[in-house]
Amino acid sequence: MLRNFPFMLLLCLFISVSCKDEKKKNFELKRSKELAAKNKVHNQLLAIEKEQGWKLLFDGETLNGWHLFNNPDSTQLSAWEVRDGFIFCNATDESRVYGDLVTDTDYENYELVFEWQMGLRGNGGVFVNVQETPQFKTTYETGPEYQLLEPSHMDTKTPLKRPGCLWGLAPQITEVEANPVGQWNQTKIVQQDGKITFYLNGKKTAEADFNSPEWSKLVAQSNFKDRPHFGKATKGKIALQNWYFESKFRNMKLREL
Repeated sequence: MLRNFPFMLLLCLFISVSCKDEKKKNFELKRSKELAAKNKVHNQLLAIEKEQGWKLLFDGETLNGWHLFNNPDSTQLSAWEVRDGFIFCNATDESRVYGDLVTDTDYENYELVFEWQMGLRGNGGVFVNVQETPQFKTTYETGPEYQLLEPSHMDTKTPLKRPGCLWGLAPQITEVEANPVGQWNQTKIVQQDGKITFYLNGKKTAEADFNSPEWSKLVAQSNFKDRPHFGKATKGKIALQNWYFESKFRNMKLREL
């Protein structure tokens, strides 16, 4: 037994040192991630992103490039404002002009990424292919919606209203939860030749082909069946919904395909 003592002692020392090294590595990795998150620069493009054709839809300081749907002159008086480097919908201030915020530009084939938060029990959305003419009173008359939802909202349990889905039309392809109030979510929307794909926090949540018979059938069986122009366009404005809940958006980047 005593003959094995030096070996056992060396083995214990080796295990002890290995554990300390592993703890040190884990601490350094965790610390690096914390520092990277703390020092992350928002609403800016990396050099490689510029080379790839990305552009900012939000510069972090102004609402340049955006206006209220069918009411561009009142944007400065609206519920939408810039706070601390994000677009903020001050939806609870009834003195502000109500309305959805839409891009000045129409987009057709593109990849869009952004981060978002909803207020407690908040409900909102991002619309694509919105047609902006006096003929239409709201963005959702024409534009399909990417659902934004804070987890404590009652719609979280409704399959056709879960976060990241095509609202009112199809359930999530992959089950994924949105992060709760105070935490950012990541969204990606890709549209090309009328085919659209939604992602939430890295997982695919919806897809559709707006030119297909299947899409027409899906709409005809939904609450949008009485809106003849809904989901018909494959080009239009991108809209942020003001649905009576506070919302935040940042790092909105788009590249045309």
